[in-house]
Amino acid sequence: MKTNVNIQKTESLARNMILFISILGILVFMKFGLMELTVLNEPLIFGFLILFLFIVELYPMPVWRGFTTISFPLVYTIYIMHGLGYSIVAYALIVCTINLLKRRPLRIVFFNPAQLIISFVSAHLIAISVLPLVPLDNYSLLIQGIIQFILIILPFYVINNLIVDFILTVRPQPYLYKVWKQKSLQELNSFFISFVYLVLFYVLGSQNRGDIDVISFFFFFSPLVALALLSSIIVRLKKEKARLKALFNISTELNKKIATEEWLSFLENNLQQFIDVDACALWIKKNNTWQLKFASGLSKNHQEKLEEAKAAFDNIRQLTIFHDAKKDGGPASGIFDKEFRTFLYAPLLIDEEVVGLFIFGRSRTKSFNEEDIQPAATIANQLAVLIKTKMLITQQEKTIILEERNRIAREIHDGVAQTLAGAVMKLETAERKFSKMPNDSLRLVRESKEKLRQSLKEVRESIYALRPYPTERVGLQAAISSRITVIQKEHSIKIELEIRGREFALSSMAEKIIFDIFQESFQNAVKHSQANKIVVLLSYQKEHALLKVKDDGIGFSLYNAMLKARKEPHFGILHMNEAAEKISASLQVESREGTGTEIVLSVPKMGIEGGNLDD
Repeated sequence: MKTNVNIQKTESLARNMILFISILGILVFMKFGLMELTVLNEPLIFGFLILFLFIVELYPMPVWRGFTTISFPLVYTIYIMHGLGYSIVAYALIVCTINLLKRRPLRIVFFNPAQLIISFVSAHLIAISVLPLVPLDNYSLLIQGIIQFILIILPFYVINNLIVDFILTVRPQPYLYKVWKQKSLQELNSFFISFVYLVLFYVLGSQNRGDIDVISFFFFFSPLVALALLSSIIVRLKKEKARLKALFNISTELNKKIATEEWLSFLENNLQQFIDVDACALWIKKNNTWQLKFASGLSKNHQEKLEEAKAAFDNIRQLTIFHDAKKDGGPASGIFDKEFRTFLYAPLLIDEEVVGLFIFGRSRTKSFNEEDIQPAATIANQLAVLIKTKMLITQQEKTIILEERNRIAREIHDGVAQTLAGAVMKLETAERKFSKMPNDSLRLVRESKEKLRQSLKEVRESIYALRPYPTERVGLQAAISSRITVIQKEHSIKIELEIRGREFALSSMAEKIIFDIFQESFQNAVKHSQANKIVVLLSYQKEHALLKVKDDGIGFSLYNAMLKARKEPHFGILHMNEAAEKISASLQVESREGTGTEIVLSVPKMGIEGGNLDD
């Protein structure tokens, strides 16, 4: 990659070349334009051509980081009918006016018309130098006209594209072959349309069709103007379609990866598909602290101004563009390299709460426009929802962990602690009775010993329960497979396990609950169903993960089961349903007496099934 020094040098070279071409264009405008003006003939036709030229230039066909038009036939017609001076003046003023209307940077306002009139005047000079060498008298007037415009159109397109290619090549941003090819093909299309139109111009003009008036020009150039309008609209629609497709893909992938930290790397690698920028930084506000998640284009000494920048982030509550960093680049401009001149700040807002900030930068001043605001706002809104969802998931898991700790504390207090307290009291009683009633003392010691053994068993069970869950040690698939293998060794039931689809990431909490429900369903089928066969299906589908446990046993009455659940809170179905609700999953139980049982758990993978914390 280029060093910062090289980047600044190439950027400076590009700016100087743009300035040089702009100044040269002004000189050409004055010498070959203003100084060549004479009395205007056919002002009505001239005005009509100016109007069509303005429309064609106002609606160009977008090309990578620029535009191309099919205005050459109109400029050439002005050149033929009114001379070089009027064609240069009209061309330059129209292009300059349109650039001003579109609020482009001042250097572009002068550079665009300059490159065009330099190319046209150069083509004119080449044509008048070559024409005397061509034996035109040997050809008809039609062929003479075609030769004349060929000698202008060819050098015009070649010189114009060479100027653009040179500027794009010396700039620090990469000018790839793919991009050059795309631009060149678009320019070839413009050249081909202009060539065909001018051939028709000379063919129709060589025929004796009477006087040529404004109406004739209107009907001749109307298709050209219509083509320019349609081409511009179609290309813009395609561009918007590609942007919406990129947004859909990014949104879909981000939702899939919310349970992991992969969403950050995915966003960083695919951001350019959605918005074309030279630098960017994503900040997320967590526990009132701003954290930098990823960035490009930061200066080497950005740490020095980091705290000052973060202190001002809370004040940015709407999309803000700073067009020139030398005047004011916003609070974060100091942490980026000096080559970046324009910054777009997109706050991540949800319910009036700032949860993050996305900063985009470009090396050109005033390079962000209305077309860039929409994708920036869209991606900011998407990220705000995603980050807020992830925060809520984390909060939910913390609540579940706290509940689990309280449950363990209650179990210790109501179980082991009570047993130990009872054993201690009996041992103290045995100690007091030992000298007078040794038999009673021995009985109390034995009872205490049994209680202590029971307590030891409970402690071991609690320790086992606190160990890493099977799904955390080996993963969901391996944990289910391992459990089935153990059961097959202990029982003679035929068990089938089927895995479908491509495995995707679920949170540790979701995998734990899936395994719990599998284990509960599987254990019930083994113990109570009297089944000959149990089928277990784990399917990774497009929008969710599905677990199915089915047996061919005796089944049971769901009505009786629900009545039992009211009396016995720890009954399996009720427990499984509550667990499923924690991860926004759906649980279905289908069973009738004598027909077997089928339990289906569907877990969404859109991130709402839980975060990535340990339970």
